Amino acid sequence: MNSTWSEYLPTQGAVLAGDRVLHFGDPQGELQAAQTALVVADLSHYGLIALTGEEAQAFLHGQITNDLRPLTDAQAVYAGYCSAKGRLLANFLVFRRGGTLYLLLPRVLSEPIRRRLSMFVLRSRVKLADAGDDWVILGLNGPGAQALVSAHFGVIPPEPMSVVHTDSGWAVRLAPDRFDLVVAPPAAPALWQALRAQARPVGAPAWDWLMVRAGVPVILPATQDQFVPQMVNLEVLGGVSFHKGCYPGQEIVARSQYLGKLKRRMYLAHVDAEAAAGTELYSPDLPGQACGQVINAAPAPEGGTDVLAVMQVTSHEAGEVHLGAADGPRLAFLPLPYALPA
Repeated sequence: MNSTWSEYLPTQGAVLAGDRVLHFGDPQGELQAAQTALVVADLSHYGLIALTGEEAQAFLHGQITNDLRPLTDAQAVYAGYCSAKGRLLANFLVFRRGGTLYLLLPRVLSEPIRRRLSMFVLRSRVKLADAGDDWVILGLNGPGAQALVSAHFGVIPPEPMSVVHTDSGWAVRLAPDRFDLVVAPPAAPALWQALRAQARPVGAPAWDWLMVRAGVPVILPATQDQFVPQMVNLEVLGGVSFHKGCYPGQEIVARSQYLGKLKRRMYLAHVDAEAAAGTELYSPDLPGQACGQVINAAPAPEGGTDVLAVMQVTSHEAGEVHLGAADGPRLAFLPLPYALPA
């Protein structure tokens, strides 16, 4: 986290744990506000990797699951970075500003992924750097978000996954009323004050809950190298191109798409217990072995935890899945905000 910003946030009531804002004094109230109200969150628990150089876009195109050839400053895309086994090591939001490409991903993975990507630069004219402290990242969600973005960026990104830029930063539209805002640290306090005048500040758990309910997975250390992109619905979110050239794991990702039916998928559920990424799931249809794993978990406004979980499709169809053990708390499935392929 930028040092100036880390000193500023506590003056605004933020309770910090490292780079993560736990809350602004009322964790439960913030979760409840995230359901229906306009909220603003500090996203310093996310980091940025910057790629520069005349071959940066071509290099990154050859490493990730999405097609970057048509990417412009006016667009953002989801993408994944896989091991040779076709399993996700990270997933991220990719956007471009001038001659620089940025990857937005959990800060805990930013440096390991930067180092791994750097191993494959070889003679390519590209440099990778940690840019997490060069910018302040905010999230804005709820009714009135469009008007606020328009007021402070001059224009609204016209559709989801579009981007608008100003001299001091840029806004990415993730959904009709959800935005990532990236701003230079000197301009961040003024923007924060303008946003919080109309939006309620909330901690990272509230933003995590919004992303869980949106069905957007975030690979974390506990779930690295476990799932091909389709298992976490990344292709449904537009994060996989099946018509681009090779990238690490591409053959296995393509095989999963075209040969046979996918056996595991990611689903949304609620459980009346605490849960965490990496927790195993069990179902009577697979006695004696785990049927899946929690990808992301966030405290729910009504209590308990909402989760995104990858599991056997047959276990989901059977309708009985338990957290942590065969007799653990039972998951109650919720509808995803998008349709899965038949």
